[in-house]
Amino acid sequence: MTEERLAAKVLTVSDGVIAGTRVDASGAALAELLAANGFAVVDQQVVADGTDSVAAALTDMTDGFAGLVVSTGGTGFAPRDQTPEGTRAVIEREAPGLAEAMRLVNPLGRLSRGIVGIRGQAVICNTPGSPKGCVEQLTAILDVLPHALRLLADTPTSH
Repeated sequence: MTEERLAAKVLTVSDGVIAGTRVDASGAALAELLAANGFAVVDQQVVADGTDSVAAALTDMTDGFAGLVVSTGGTGFAPRDQTPEGTRAVIEREAPGLAEAMRLVNPLGRLSRGIVGIRGQAVICNTPGSPKGCVEQLTAILDVLPHALRLLADTPTSH
């Protein structure tokens, strides 16, 4: 993580993208949003839905990484929507205020079970699988994420 550009990674959780029956529009939308807001997107991955697959991908993406990891997909009510469960399996601490702020941007946000948490020096944010929903929810907290990441890195801040 540098002072100029904070590092970010994007994880798309989708059986359809893995099978080749859907285009990863949400992952692309998140990467574009992050880059437009000063983040260096250093990795993008796709994984099948499921607790174990999400946990394994997030573990791999956060090991030794200082920055932001944003997932898209798997936060709803469908049986295979298990991204929050996979995320809970790997985070050390939750950041419920961020998840609450994300849900408030749109009435459909109340259907999101996504969580935000910390693993090492990484912040993991779950967002919905739709391009509109993931961008709306991440936009709701983008203003405070640089400060959160600098605190995790034990970098001096202005407070």
